[in-house]
Amino acid sequence: MLKRFLILPIILFVGYGVLQSGDFATIASGIAIFIVGMFFMEDGFKCFTGGILSKILSKTTNTIPKAIFSGFLATAIVQSSSLISVIAISFLSAELISLGPAVGIIFGANIGTTATAWIVAVFGMKIKISAFALPMIVFGVLFTFFNNRTYKGIGNILLGLGFIFLGISYMKEGFETLKSGIELSQYGMDGFLGILTYIFVGAVATIIIQSSSATMALIITAVATGQIDYVSSISLAIGANLGTTVTAVLGAVTSNANGKRLAVAHLIFNVITALIAVIFMKYLMQMVDLISGYVGITDQDIAMKLSLFHTIFNSLGVLVLTPVVHQLVKLLEKLFVVQDDRRWRPRYLDEEVIKTPGPAIAALYKEAGHMFDGTSQIIIQALRLHRHEVFSDCNIDDALRTVKETDIDIDELYEKRIKFLYSDILKYSILAEKNMNKEQRHKVYKIKLASRDMIEAIKDIRELQKNIAGYMARDNENIKNEYNFLRKDIAQLLRIIACLRENPGELDRVTDLETAKEQNKGLDIVAAKRLSVLLRDGKITESMASSLLNDGTYTSQIAEKLIKSADILWGNSTENDVDSLRDSLSRNKPHH
Repeated sequence: MLKRFLILPIILFVGYGVLQSGDFATIASGIAIFIVGMFFMEDGFKCFTGGILSKILSKTTNTIPKAIFSGFLATAIVQSSSLISVIAISFLSAELISLGPAVGIIFGANIGTTATAWIVAVFGMKIKISAFALPMIVFGVLFTFFNNRTYKGIGNILLGLGFIFLGISYMKEGFETLKSGIELSQYGMDGFLGILTYIFVGAVATIIIQSSSATMALIITAVATGQIDYVSSISLAIGANLGTTVTAVLGAVTSNANGKRLAVAHLIFNVITALIAVIFMKYLMQMVDLISGYVGITDQDIAMKLSLFHTIFNSLGVLVLTPVVHQLVKLLEKLFVVQDDRRWRPRYLDEEVIKTPGPAIAALYKEAGHMFDGTSQIIIQALRLHRHEVFSDCNIDDALRTVKETDIDIDELYEKRIKFLYSDILKYSILAEKNMNKEQRHKVYKIKLASRDMIEAIKDIRELQKNIAGYMARDNENIKNEYNFLRKDIAQLLRIIACLRENPGELDRVTDLETAKEQNKGLDIVAAKRLSVLLRDGKITESMASSLLNDGTYTSQIAEKLIKSADILWGNSTENDVDSLRDSLSRNKPHH
């Protein structure tokens, strides 16, 4: 909404500026090239988000301090806090991390964004950075010709760095030539009103540019060329930090509860950090002067002093808010609660989680497990058993002696609980595959197979249910015993699968599943022998025998589909390792 409202005024303003001033055109070109570089950098690192970046973040976020450091380091390397925020939301949506560490990543990412300021201040203002830009762009283009995803990622990163350096060079050149014709510093405002004005300008600039890094690059080049003074540049930097929260909050309006929680955490962090910076600006500037004296930053290195100030006040915000993260998490969880009507809607899949391959695969596994919950519940109801009888240590034979009399409409339950969930799994699978390599797509394919098998199991139990309801109400104990034999077979299998879910990949549990698989292969033969004896002795009618023969086949098919699904989702096959995220997944075991 905001973008659509602003786009026409921005186009008109930029168009007028470009036509009226060559210097303005140079600066605007520098900003545009810089932003293009950021996009290339982000796209390049996305090629690695299913591998090393996900490994680092998944293994170093078990405590909040580690999460803060991980967020800082990842953002400093990737040069994109937005990408790190997406990964944090992805991990949170897939329940690979809890809300506390996710907030920690966001806090750390705020410090990590200061790396851009240092790059601009140290390299952009000290050396002819365009000399490095052109070779990077040339080699970046060459690497993009490779089909290999890794090479393409490296190529995009080189292109991104090259364009970032080139953009800085254009901005610097534009401000230097502009200075010969006009001194922007003479229009500066003093006092507290001036500080507030520049904070507002910095925030608006970031909202328009959609990148705090680009805004900081613009501020640093302006202050380094003397177009704005030191205090004004500090105020603009504070405003740039605030501007990023507006973008985050607007983006979270249509997001899920996790996205909203992180957006509000980001907003709280930046607002409190800005207040601290404004209230204690004088003392923070003195701290900058003190540290600059120790590290050799001279009074003429205004750009580096601004970068230092930017780092200090972001770090100070982290120090102030880290001790109250747990209280903040409780507040956010109360503010944004997952609605009950999502019970049979996707719990783990959304537009954010599928952007990152590793968390997307983890979320798909979990969502398929969620679908299995709905499938098993329908099957248990169709067997006329109680859930607690199946998923407990009680004797199944005792449970089989009593039959639930409540009839269920499997078609209705399928429509309400499974159909939309299955459709969403397929939809998000297709969307997620766009960012995946061949191996990752194969894992997604297996998840889709598991989901399809659950649908087939529901279709088969629908046929079996009809005769369970009819024959279990008869007085013929022999036919009851045979249907109890079929009911017990499925109930025991569900219990075995439940134990496997509690301990994914554990050898004993996998062995139990393999044993069940072998027994199911011989179920038809066993059922046929029992049927022959009963029919020969006249204990059941031919009509009963015909029904039993068909229902034995349905039982075997149901068991086969459940076993295949369970083996893909929780068995010992490599499909369930989710690369390096297996450790994180094991911290979020399903419960019955």
